[in-house]
Amino acid sequence: MKHYTHHSLKSLHTFGMDVCASHFVEYDSVEELQALLIRLQSEWATLPWLHIGGGSNLLFSSDTFQGVVMHSAIGGWQVVMEDETSVHLRVGAGVVWDELVAHCVNQGWGGMENLSLIPGEVGASAVQNIGAYGIEAKDLIVSVETIEVATGSERTFECDECDYGYRQSIFKGKLKGKYIVTHVTYRLQKQPIFRLDYGNIRLELERMGGEITLDAIRRAVINIRESKLPDPKVMGNAGSFFMNPVVARTMMEHIRKEYPQMPYYEVDVDHVKIPAGWMIEQCGWKGKAMGRAAVHDRQALVLVNLGGATGREVMALSDAVRHDVKEKFGIDIRPEVNFIM
Repeated sequence: MKHYTHHSLKSLHTFGMDVCASHFVEYDSVEELQALLIRLQSEWATLPWLHIGGGSNLLFSSDTFQGVVMHSAIGGWQVVMEDETSVHLRVGAGVVWDELVAHCVNQGWGGMENLSLIPGEVGASAVQNIGAYGIEAKDLIVSVETIEVATGSERTFECDECDYGYRQSIFKGKLKGKYIVTHVTYRLQKQPIFRLDYGNIRLELERMGGEITLDAIRRAVINIRESKLPDPKVMGNAGSFFMNPVVARTMMEHIRKEYPQMPYYEVDVDHVKIPAGWMIEQCGWKGKAMGRAAVHDRQALVLVNLGGATGREVMALSDAVRHDVKEKFGIDIRPEVNFIM
């Protein structure tokens, strides 16, 4: 177990702000996590704590966190079940998500390829229910292994116990802060079903020569994402800052009377999903800055740190964007990013 005091988190979250934590602890096994939780409830009982993954979904309001920041370095992956059609792969929560995707594609196992280049780690995939291009983590997850914070006891949640929804899970809802993910088991397909009719995947594949393989789809998704999203190593950001709102179909039909070009995606008979980025762009925010924070000029769903921005500045920009979208469309867009106050 590694323990540092007064530790900079600048390299541990993608907005690239120099936030300092009173304590930073990294563990690499279930046993070390259980020992850490005992310490959290004794020596550090008066301090707030925060568990982070790749830091791609965090925005700190201050330049100091007067508490304990924990990070999982539990690594490795192992096939725990295999038959003629599928593979169950158990993966440590600290594994970098895109490294896992690359491994599965290289093995010829389908399911994750559309989720290429999503930042973060495996543990966060189960908490956030990450998703892109028609696939969500819940479509792949078999089970989620956890440790209960209060007792240190191990508990495994089957996928249908996790209350998964759009960017939601039981770990973000009624059990928030009560369990820490240690391993996730995914079901992958030996005979992949390709999902190409989301975003520009099919067009990008055609541009690349028309080949349809797991590797080609992965490369197409990476090309699309890199063309739209800034590299956080160059310009601090958290990827998609806002969730795409799900609204009643009747509301969408009302808005389309004034904006017939408005895109939307089917959710069910009564609901549709409207791209938040499109609404932000219609409000004139694309490429616009407020101080040292800005809406990215290629993807309005992304808020960026132009250099030296504070968390409060990005939050103020978020509030201004949300206000204008609400005023223009009557829809409240919610941040996907977690604000750490």
